[in-house]
Amino acid sequence: MTTSRPRSARAAVVGSGPNGLAAAVTLARAGLDVTVYEAAETIGGGTRTMEVVQPGVLHDVCSAIHPMALATGFFREFELTKRMRFAVPEASYANPLDGAAGDRAAIAYRDLNRTAAELGRDGEAYRRLYEPLLKRVDGVVDFALGGSMLRLPANLLATIATGLRTAEQGTPLWNLRFHEEAAPALISGVAAHSIGRMPNLATAAVGVVLGTLGHASGWPVPIGGSQRIADVLADDLLAHGGRIETSMAIDDIGQLDGFETVLFDTSARGFARIAARKLPERYRRSLERFSYGDGATKVDFVLDGPIPWRDERVHEAPTVHLGGTRAQGAHAEAQVAKGRHPGQPYVLLAQPTAFDPDRNPAGAHAVWSYTHVPAGSNEDMRERVIRQIERFAPGFRDRIVAVKQTTADELSRYNRNYHGGDFSAGAVSLPQLIARPTLKAKPWRSPVVGLYLASSSTPPGPGVHGLSGWYAAKEALRAQYGLRAPDLSFQSLV
Repeated sequence: MTTSRPRSARAAVVGSGPNGLAAAVTLARAGLDVTVYEAAETIGGGTRTMEVVQPGVLHDVCSAIHPMALATGFFREFELTKRMRFAVPEASYANPLDGAAGDRAAIAYRDLNRTAAELGRDGEAYRRLYEPLLKRVDGVVDFALGGSMLRLPANLLATIATGLRTAEQGTPLWNLRFHEEAAPALISGVAAHSIGRMPNLATAAVGVVLGTLGHASGWPVPIGGSQRIADVLADDLLAHGGRIETSMAIDDIGQLDGFETVLFDTSARGFARIAARKLPERYRRSLERFSYGDGATKVDFVLDGPIPWRDERVHEAPTVHLGGTRAQGAHAEAQVAKGRHPGQPYVLLAQPTAFDPDRNPAGAHAVWSYTHVPAGSNEDMRERVIRQIERFAPGFRDRIVAVKQTTADELSRYNRNYHGGDFSAGAVSLPQLIARPTLKAKPWRSPVVGLYLASSSTPPGPGVHGLSGWYAAKEALRAQYGLRAPDLSFQSLV
């Protein structure tokens, strides 16, 4: 396989989310002439940081905390932590409880033994759930995030351990090993990130993998906001001769005539729409059948002080899952799946101020949150979100200086990939984890030479990991140019 650098080769990347930028960096490092086209005025996709609620106060627009930034292949090879700073707290996430479950929160620390010690009689069962995964964490990450599910895993024991725990936590057996409320709530609070009924195998897989990362590398807070991830990727691209064109929507493949390689960091349906006249009908229809899940409504706050959690230890965690007990969280998610808006919704909250105190003016506490709603919802969820936070933090309402809601419908208009407010670019279901968006060993590659799908609509799916773009770019380099994947290290830049 050659390592020559084809400077005459021109490649376009549509979309500047983390997958699009990862693809662009990989192609530019290999010597291609790369241009990124972004419809919005700013780059970043799911990693933007802006003045969302109040002038002078920065909120992350989509993602806020990044479990995959320290653990996955692309960002490791890119040496992200040498290019920007992260705060990695000892506590990864918290799940407050109340009532019969008690007023103490369940806390997931990076230290598994410490976590287990605070979970009472279920502590040992919780430790046994995660300990085999932590011993083989690289194999777990490879199995879950290493590419198409049709390939052979690198570590069979890690795959078996992950599969067994997914089968347990994704079926009605999920409470078999537990006797109290705290441990199962801690697990299902993470699983609910994927938006869907619980228990089921797809949400369980998400919970098992993200929970493992919480006890391994942690759930880091990007210093300065998620935008920094996009910015360092863009800096590397520009340093290697690439270009970025913002406020440039690509609506038809004809706009990209002259590029021999085009990678789409768009949803599957977006790819089908833009490239319709070049794609074979059967493939295009399979993209159009790719289904999307329920959505999220985002409710962001500016407070005049920290959230007054009933359990002070919740301040130690940047991410808080507000669903109550496992049964309560599952009930809320089932309501959403039925097209209803829960009275006590699951709320995912991030409180970055204590971990990144210089991001905003002193005294301004930016609180990021979202809740799950039926696709396309325009329902006003502010009061329900406030009540759910107040349930575990009495006095929260009195700390609010400003609040801003972004409905699921508004999210879908903010980002073309978020159909109905589904920020995963496709429902996270077991069939769509296996065939994402089609059942192929190399699903990033379309039947048309030079056209690739490089978004979360391809493996490994949603998350800020850059992997979908990286895999698509490596396939393009191999199939079209006979090139190996380039060195992405920070040292090779400087």
